[in-house]
Amino acid sequence: MGKQYNKLEKRKRRKNALKRKAERAKQSAAAAKASKPKAAKKPATKKTAAKKTAAKKTAAKKAPAKKTAAKKAAAKKAPKTTEE
Repeated sequence: MGKQYNKLEKRKRRKNALKRKAERAKQSAAAAKASKPKAAKKPATKKTAAKKTAAKKTAAKKAPAKKTAAKKAAAKKAPKTTEE
């Protein structure tokens, strides 16, 4: 019974240690964020517009690729059925 109780104690200690570690991390992150000087924000309109157009192009390319794969699969099946 002693060994089982030791396991429980060990789990409790580990759980509490992790909780303390998380609290310390939160405090240090908050302190770092508060001491960090704020940089001036630059307008990102050009970047977002470029990303949107790139996304549209990739989406347009992906759709036909799926169709051609389906056609290739159909083409592979067709010769097998005609060979009798």
